[in-house]
Amino acid sequence: MLEILARENEASLGQLAAELGVHKSTVSRLVEVLSSHDLVEPPEGQGRYRLGVGCLRLAGATAGRLSLAVEAQPVCNQLAVELDETCNVAMLHSGMAVNVCQAEGSTTVATRNWIGQRTPPHATSNGKVLLAFVPEAEQRLLLARRLERFTDRTITTATELRRALQEVREQGYAYAHEEYEEGLRAVAAPIRDHTGAVIAALSAAGPGYRLTEEEFPRVRDAVLRGAGEISRRLGSGAG
Repeated sequence: MLEILARENEASLGQLAAELGVHKSTVSRLVEVLSSHDLVEPPEGQGRYRLGVGCLRLAGATAGRLSLAVEAQPVCNQLAVELDETCNVAMLHSGMAVNVCQAEGSTTVATRNWIGQRTPPHATSNGKVLLAFVPEAEQRLLLARRLERFTDRTITTATELRRALQEVREQGYAYAHEEYEEGLRAVAAPIRDHTGAVIAALSAAGPGYRLTEEEFPRVRDAVLRGAGEISRRLGSGAG
């Protein structure tokens, strides 16, 4: 229905019903729901239905994600080549870390494809970055939920997680040592938009036998540089 209205600019119930191949009463119920979310603007008098202002809100949200992915991908690619590890960019959505772009190194043992995957933020490095910088009220709600255990190293109490998030804010990066998957280690840094707000996180992940304690400083510094470059591309002075 939204596609029809976008194409035709405006349409009557009869036109919508005919093109969709359903009864007018069905279309009437659909437009009522869409109108309640400002996605469809009901007609005035004998007018016709047209797209509502709510579509602009959705378009703006999508454009923001697309812009991030477009700007982050080349940096992700370069970082993956430099570190020869898997690099991801994630955003916080509905309380979960959602990966929007990924690049892999040339190593034979690599992590799986995380694009579009939702991961629990308390158990991942990019998730901890995202949790650390959300508004306090939102953070309280997220930390009030049950923190699922995935490995023996997973943080499962709100008190311990708050301490970890405070550390992330102070040092400017987060790490996860086998907290989501056995043998998987990762480090992440915040990505900021033109307002300076943290909107995403860049991470590098790999097996523990490659991301050793000796290697950690090099990987951390590279991830910090990469996150800073993406932030710069998004207009942040933090880059």
